[in-house]
Amino acid sequence: MSDANITFRDLGLSDAMLKALEQKGYGYPTTIQAEAIPHFLAWKDVIAKAPTGTGKTFAFGIPMIEHIDPQLEAVQGLILAPTRELAIQIGDELRGLLTYFQGIRVAVLYGGAGIGAQIKQLEKKPQIVVATPGRLMDHYNRKTIRLDKIQTVVLDEADRMLDMGFFKDVTRIIEKVKNRKNLGLFSATISQEVMTVSWMYQRDEEEITVEPKQEDRPDIDQFSLTVSPLAKAETTLRLMKMQGFERVIIFCNTKHMCQRLSDEFQRAGVDCDCIHGDIRQSQREKTMLRFRQGKLPVLIATDVASRGIDVDDVDCVINFDIPEENEYYVHRVGRTGRARRKGQAWSIIGNFPEKAKLDEIAKFCNFSIKPMVLGEDGTLTEEVVKAPAPPKKRFR
Repeated sequence: MSDANITFRDLGLSDAMLKALEQKGYGYPTTIQAEAIPHFLAWKDVIAKAPTGTGKTFAFGIPMIEHIDPQLEAVQGLILAPTRELAIQIGDELRGLLTYFQGIRVAVLYGGAGIGAQIKQLEKKPQIVVATPGRLMDHYNRKTIRLDKIQTVVLDEADRMLDMGFFKDVTRIIEKVKNRKNLGLFSATISQEVMTVSWMYQRDEEEITVEPKQEDRPDIDQFSLTVSPLAKAETTLRLMKMQGFERVIIFCNTKHMCQRLSDEFQRAGVDCDCIHGDIRQSQREKTMLRFRQGKLPVLIATDVASRGIDVDDVDCVINFDIPEENEYYVHRVGRTGRARRKGQAWSIIGNFPEKAKLDEIAKFCNFSIKPMVLGEDGTLTEEVVKAPAPPKKRFR
């Protein structure tokens, strides 16, 4: 049976889970879900490499929920995430799957927020905890959480988490989960640190690789516009208006540019807001909630948020600044074209170094980024790229 013909029912899920998935409009699992769910249900260790936007949260979240014993008031499933935004997003998705389950509770723990409210969450005896490593260790040291009944541990965005300096915290946490039955590592790339954790803690692990060329790779048309540096903001505004985008994420490289662009767009009458490292966590959560609920059309963000934004119907991603790292571009554009919907990504080029960087990204990622021209009347036409003139012959 090919993955394309497999339904969630074929995976042997409970009626409560099937009803929740049906209500959300999911009938067919993505490749990563079809491959990972059976292994998790059989309590096997899994190391999975899959592009962003292919449905990794459901791939480990569904079997984790199926394994929970609602009668046991102890933490049975633990998911570690690198950022607070991603932890919140995972928690929201899990709660959405629990619509028809009784007695299963989820707590989300992360830094930058008051610990008192999180302790109250833990006092309600959640069976699933989603946490950033540092805050989880804080709770463990305060003895507000026990890890001895946990059966499944999942590291989401494992490459990012271990690259951010959480290696010691993560390994310490895994070692404290004495009765673990299985460990899942999910990552867009398999770094040396991810391989080390796998070698240290996984046994007879099932390896899953979802290549970007497979059918559930995000379907994204990618374009670029070259303008003068001073015209970038005005061009971005015109592009959004002329194309009629309803939900847009704009990425900037710095906190300063992020805030400046947000202020400028608000003065121009655009309903937008921004998230970056200098904004209070409570405000960032409110902004993200508005965006997820469809009440905020335009979100402007730095790369700190690029992996924590998981919204299925983002029309377009705009790179106001060309990212400094190839991986950043992949994670940015992966915010659109999700859940098998078509998306668009635009990069606004303001100088030659930015053009050279975008060309390098396209070559590195094997992406086709089509250069376009935005006319005065708002029409978009493909830019005619002139071939370089042949070198003149020199006669001696």
